Amino acid sequence: MGFSIMPKEEKFFALFEAQADHNAQAVKMFKELVQNWDPKSPAFDKIRELEHEADITTHEIFDKLNRTFITPFDREDIHQLASELDDIVDAVQSLSNRMLLYKIQHSTPDLINLVDILDQAADAIRKAVGNLQDKGKLRRVLDYCIEINRLENTGDHARDIALSKLFEGTPDPIEVIKWKEVYEVVEYAIDRCEDIANTIESILVKQA
Repeated sequence: MGFSIMPKEEKFFALFEAQADHNAQAVKMFKELVQNWDPKSPAFDKIRELEHEADITTHEIFDKLNRTFITPFDREDIHQLASELDDIVDAVQSLSNRMLLYKIQHSTPDLINLVDILDQAADAIRKAVGNLQDKGKLRRVLDYCIEINRLENTGDHARDIALSKLFEGTPDPIEVIKWKEVYEVVEYAIDRCEDIANTIESILVKQA
């Protein structure tokens, strides 16, 4: 199994790696934020900057796709992978903004746990994308995809536990609504990681 590409096409892989790196950085920044929650943290601005950089990279991929006659794999797969990679940092940036809007004043162990799972998934994506061009490491890429699928299942379970705790005792309904959305957006981002893994697996199958 392997990719047959011309040198001029290699930039697609470099751009995918840049996207995956933006995601990993944004998630790690958010992880640090929820571990040391501070509504005035400079991390919010850094996450916005990373989201902007990721948008630029995504547009660069789309522009290159429109100008390249021969691509390393199906054009539809390139577009899908780029779009899905962009979804992760978008979700993180949206969530950090939403938590400010909701005036959330503290973090929770359940949020920290969910974000840690997201961090592991984003890091596995970064490694998978980083090895995608090397035909000798495609088995390793598949292993990363399997790990991402496992993490998605772990994320589902962690979300369910977090949601169940919201309804213990006599909770404030407004707080329940806020935290339900926060937990579900983190789990949504983990789900998008699984989508990326599935897309990568599909690309490899087509190239077999």
